[in-house]
Amino acid sequence: MSKKILMLLAGILATAMVYAAGVPLRSGHPDSYTVRRGDTLWDISAKFLAKPWLWPEIWQANPQVHNPHLIYPGDVLNLSFIGGNGGVPSLTLQPAVHREDDAVTAIPLSDLRMFLKDLRVMESSAVSSAPYVVGLEEARLRGAVGQNLYVRGLHGEAGQRWAIVRPTHLFRAFPRDVSKPPESPIAADRLDSNAAMVGTPWDEDTRHDGHWQRGKDIGVEVSVIGTAETLRTGDPATLLLLDSTREIRSGDRIMPLDATPYDPYYLPHPPKSVPATARVIGLNDALHAVGSRQVVVLSVGSRDGIDNGTTFTMDEPGETIHDDVASSSWDRGVGPKVTLPDEYAGHVMVFRTFERVSYGLVMDGLRPVHIGAKLRMPE
Repeated sequence: MSKKILMLLAGILATAMVYAAGVPLRSGHPDSYTVRRGDTLWDISAKFLAKPWLWPEIWQANPQVHNPHLIYPGDVLNLSFIGGNGGVPSLTLQPAVHREDDAVTAIPLSDLRMFLKDLRVMESSAVSSAPYVVGLEEARLRGAVGQNLYVRGLHGEAGQRWAIVRPTHLFRAFPRDVSKPPESPIAADRLDSNAAMVGTPWDEDTRHDGHWQRGKDIGVEVSVIGTAETLRTGDPATLLLLDSTREIRSGDRIMPLDATPYDPYYLPHPPKSVPATARVIGLNDALHAVGSRQVVVLSVGSRDGIDNGTTFTMDEPGETIHDDVASSSWDRGVGPKVTLPDEYAGHVMVFRTFERVSYGLVMDGLRPVHIGAKLRMPE
């Protein structure tokens, strides 16, 4: 029995070494690096590896770095090669004597606090039937901290605390026309904050081929914008606004507090597969494009095998233009159409996953990322 176990362990070690041997090192990589405050696992990996998301391969082959989330500022990472130069790369950890700082994270969690704690994707029926703000103290149009809110449909006890959320996007699914190139089967419609959750039509530059107000509802994105405490039950109930990131207004919804809204650790890794229809379907705090360290909404989720840490390459679709050189006419824009190749835009790493959609952070890139950018295996 012990012989079989040793053979199994040897096989696992050999597999790990094969994976590590296939990890390309970055040109001009350092032989060692001292971790600094503010570093992320992605930043450190990018100093050594041409593909930062392959960190798990080199980490799994190295028994000395037991957990990459327990790397601290002041620690030193030394690069060596098992079997001499050209062998299997390995990183060894030389820990600092004093560890008073927080451990390194895969992505800048402090910059994503709003998205980690304050965004949810829920069933449309759950949002539309949730208690909602019907009015504010002294008939004001907007509410601020310390003021009373009047809420309909709320059941609970005095002293109970609640999250105040605002519906922001309605996700819709569309059957794909097999006669056309694969497009994202999911679109995100912006919402007004009112009891009916009426969508706001997109303009010509941002609408999805007339998809607005069509398709099958698959969920609603809500943003947590404050907390409140029940002062008096009834219909309407009276709530005291304790804190908020935005002014509260009529139509904002009331939801239970979420004590553990996100995972504390993330490990970059490639997906097992990428659906042909995987696309960027939404941008945060931007109308037309985003760049590095900004958040995008992706049309893939847990049902597609996506989890937190999944990393994609994003490509901007090639434009379709007229080949006027091949045209016999002197007029411009009448030649045969030709579609230019897709262009690399950057990498995105998923940090929050729901069933049909997920949120990702743009890690790096060469050009702005727009709605409609294609997702593929990281390259």
